[in-house]
Amino acid sequence: MNKFRGLGVAMVTPFDIQGNIDFNALDKLTEFLISGGVDYLVVQGTTGESPTLNQEEKQATLNKVAEVNKGRLPIVFGIGGNNTQAIINDLKSYDLSKVDAILSASPYYNKPTQDGIIAHYSAIAKSTDKDIILYNVPGRTASNISADTTLTLAENHKNIIAVKEASGDMEQIMEIIQHKPEGFLVISGDDALTMPFIAAGGDGVISVVGNAFPHVFKAMVAAGLNNEIPTSRKHHYTVLPIISSLFAEGNPGGIKESLADLGIMENHMRLPLVNVSAELKNKIIALGRNINKAFPY
Repeated sequence: MNKFRGLGVAMVTPFDIQGNIDFNALDKLTEFLISGGVDYLVVQGTTGESPTLNQEEKQATLNKVAEVNKGRLPIVFGIGGNNTQAIINDLKSYDLSKVDAILSASPYYNKPTQDGIIAHYSAIAKSTDKDIILYNVPGRTASNISADTTLTLAENHKNIIAVKEASGDMEQIMEIIQHKPEGFLVISGDDALTMPFIAAGGDGVISVVGNAFPHVFKAMVAAGLNNEIPTSRKHHYTVLPIISSLFAEGNPGGIKESLADLGIMENHMRLPLVNVSAELKNKIIALGRNINKAFPY
């Protein structure tokens, strides 16, 4: 599973002022990420505003990224939810021929027990031959996938090949790293924790910040994975000042401001999300330009 070791980017979905998908901007973003050295592309995660896109639109964004990518990088596609059977149905109805793995967040809102989470992912794993990356993000789902649950799923299903861990609980993360089966990947879901995450034995990150700063984030991740910790730390502190600002008023409003400043896309979102405040926008742009001066393309 080394193709998912390194820097994955949870791609935003560009929209025009009418709220339609901007496929020209999506083309530019895909090329920008590939030229920036990312290791794989993640389409229609939460950062892609997936709850606001219908199935036809999600398939269209996947098709566009695959068309531009031309097989150069692995592609991960987000299919999650809190209705297990609906996810199984989606796995059968989407054209996943260009997809290397599925990223699936733990069920949100209905707050299943750990037994329920195991049953949920087991049903999904048995319904597809695609590789599956678990996604633990308690801040959004209101329930945590425990270390024991992650390890149980990893041991019992060959096509559950990784977890994206965004719990922020380093003790839990290290327990998974220490006891995981051989070949199972533990991937950071927190940009700010990626450097220490890798130093603890993690396998990389699925990043939001990497949308606009793939060059410096790739350098940080690659150095960490090569045990060049001082170099990784240097790059970490180059990008760290902007991270909290990018998430200060929600995601992906902040990172879309950085991408707009780079000329890759306009910053439009679909309700209920709205653009960040003018004050925060100016701060994000200034911080981003400082990063690109310190670490130019």
